[in-house]
Amino acid sequence: MNTTGNAVRVADIGDIEEGEALQVPAERTGHGDAIAVFHEGGAYYALDDTCSHGQASLADGWIEDGQVECPLHSARFCLKSGEPQCMPATLAARTHKVEARDGGIWLHPGQEPTA
Repeated sequence: MNTTGNAVRVADIGDIEEGEALQVPAERTGHGDAIAVFHEGGAYYALDDTCSHGQASLADGWIEDGQVECPLHSARFCLKSGEPQCMPATLAARTHKVEARDGGIWLHPGQEPTA
C-alpha cells in the first residue's frame, strides 16, 4: 500500500476509465466502509461505497451527469456532495477527498473534499 500521511494511492492516472468507478476495500483505507472512487467529467470523486438506503455497492452503479445510481433500488447520489437526488434514499453518502497528483489517484479517507 502506497500512503502519504493519511492519503492512500489507490490507482494510477488512467486506471479508472471515464464513467467508471473503483471500489477500494476498507482494509486498504482504514475507513469503516469500502470507498468508491469515481471518474466522471474529467474529475475524480469518492463516496462511501455502501448505498445509504440498501446494502449495495455504489461502485457497481451507473454514473451519469455528476450522479451515481445505486444498482439495487435506483437511488441516485450527487458525486460532489453525496446528497441523495431521489427516493428511496434519504440519507447522504459520505464524501472523501480524492486528488490526481504525481501520476496517481490519491484518496484521503475521512477527509472532506475541498472546493
